Amino acid sequence: MMKTEIIRITDRSVNNDRLLSKAASIIKNGGLVVFPTETVYGLGADGTNAEAANKIFSAKGRPSDNPLIIHVAAPLDAERYVYVNDTYKRLAERFMPGPLTVVLPAREIIPLNTRASLPTVAVRCPEDNIARRLIKLSGVPIAAPSANLSGSPSPTKAEHVIDDMMGRVDMIIDGGDCDFGLESTIVKIEDDGTATLLRPGKITVEDLLTVIPSVKVADAVTNALKEGEAVLSPGMKYRHYAPSCPVFLLDGNLSARIDYLKSLDTKRIAVLCYKDEIEIVKKDLSNAYIYEFGELTEQITQAHLLFDILRDADKQGFDEIYAPLPQKSGIGLALYNRMIRAAAYQIIRL
Repeated sequence: MMKTEIIRITDRSVNNDRLLSKAASIIKNGGLVVFPTETVYGLGADGTNAEAANKIFSAKGRPSDNPLIIHVAAPLDAERYVYVNDTYKRLAERFMPGPLTVVLPAREIIPLNTRASLPTVAVRCPEDNIARRLIKLSGVPIAAPSANLSGSPSPTKAEHVIDDMMGRVDMIIDGGDCDFGLESTIVKIEDDGTATLLRPGKITVEDLLTVIPSVKVADAVTNALKEGEAVLSPGMKYRHYAPSCPVFLLDGNLSARIDYLKSLDTKRIAVLCYKDEIEIVKKDLSNAYIYEFGELTEQITQAHLLFDILRDADKQGFDEIYAPLPQKSGIGLALYNRMIRAAAYQIIRL
């Protein structure tokens, strides 16, 4: 177990280069630094250093067939590491810096293990100013998956990272809570200039269509990978973002969900409940622990709360967790994608 230093940045409006330069030095020397982004916390290492990439896989317990995202300080810095095209440039102009990741053909400078032996690599320019400054000071692209143990809910708070990564990394930068709370949207640009959505996020299909004439949603966004199908981007594994206790998604109206939950003889259950339904649910399910999950139409709030709720439910030691099945429109598609994987596709149709 290595010694992990924690640094806290409480004021983003001042120059934090003294603290971040130390973190950048760790990156440049092949070490591991956890840092905040606007989506979730990232576990960072030099994306051009194969040995450093292996340290990421080891720290997370992550399979090496799961490719890493490289993060750059400015959108056009990507040209040093991938072969960009006009579609990328249009997307960058509209959405970067921001929670969008684009899969492009990789240049040789990116090691094979960083990209899981694929000819492509995913690249992103984060909006978070701590993240971008760290990348700039490091002078290298930072390869960074989410800073959690592989398969568990992604970290949106520094305490989540400390729970998972203390003793596994050289430094943790505590930058407070992440703004959005779900990982970035990932798209792969095809040869004809269209795009395939590999992982939904805050940048929705509808947003992408303002820039790209056609966006195909990969089958793996809403369904499990087929046998032998390659993992083209992070987050495509069968069970992912999951607490240790089972998660079940309920597909039905409020009345049907309540009737089903009342019929359970499970001793300790947690229930994710929309704010506009919470009084009814509390009255009818007196023995369940209720997590408020934002109002039915507040998808941004739900995205912000999801991983924190799943982690807290895990700590409380519930036997099972139940949640309503999200809609597959707008940001709801990102919620659906994360929640079906957290539930290992256990959907109860009511």
